[in-house]
Amino acid sequence: MSLRRFLQLDVFAHRIGAGNPLAVVFDAQGLDSEAMQSFAAWTHLPETIFLLPPDEGADYRVRIFTPRQELSFAGHPSIGAAWAVLDAGRVSPRSEALVQQCAAGHLPVRIVHDANGLRVSIRTPRAQRCVTAHDKQALLDAALAGVPWGPLVPALWDNGPRWWVAELADAAAVRGMRPDLAAIQALSGEDALGLAVFARTQEPGFAYAVRAFCPSDGIAEDPVTGSANAAIATALLAAGRIEVGDAYQISQGREVGRDGCIEIRIDDEREVWIGGRVQAVVRGTVEW
Repeated sequence: MSLRRFLQLDVFAHRIGAGNPLAVVFDAQGLDSEAMQSFAAWTHLPETIFLLPPDEGADYRVRIFTPRQELSFAGHPSIGAAWAVLDAGRVSPRSEALVQQCAAGHLPVRIVHDANGLRVSIRTPRAQRCVTAHDKQALLDAALAGVPWGPLVPALWDNGPRWWVAELADAAAVRGMRPDLAAIQALSGEDALGLAVFARTQEPGFAYAVRAFCPSDGIAEDPVTGSANAAIATALLAAGRIEVGDAYQISQGREVGRDGCIEIRIDDEREVWIGGRVQAVVRGTVEW
């Protein structure tokens, strides 16, 4: 057995305990996919990442696992991975730009150094709206039964993981939603990670309130979800509700005892960037 450096991070968190937990295993050479998946299932965190030597053109390589599957991309693991390699000195601690290698490709990362530490952002894979079967409508109706819908038509979006995205009438509907997890699992099936709901909010500092449910992946409600928020931003951009150059913040996680904050930015090429702060909670070693 090899001892490997280990971190547990809180991502999209302005303080410890506010964000989405992430397990980080360094120097994962020698661990095969089965070992990685079994460790991710053991941690039972929303995601666990394994850091590996990169190919040419990247600063680090990451593999991302939920308790049940490997993902080509996910938001909070990507933000956490960049923070982790900076913290560990695997790249220059004053870096302002990195390239992450993951199954979704080589993705640019930006680092901002300010008085409160690091803010990390990553350009997400461009989300594509998926064509869905007509029989999904009944499943969608069941998953959102009793919840007032907003103007944006619910749809399935793919930016690595696939998310059903649904706008609700207002922030109160988002905050007060009592999810039918069985109906959401039936909607997700083998096609999607889960259902993300959102609405405009009047809360100071935030543009939208968001919740994300992924029971089919073993997590009833994800605390703070980068990929789902990137998909929401793409849906809003496609609908003309936001524009190139827009930047805003998302509130997510209060319903599960968190208080996450995700920064969203639309660049000049209509690409969606997500970002936020990271807090270290556990530092140690892992033997697996």
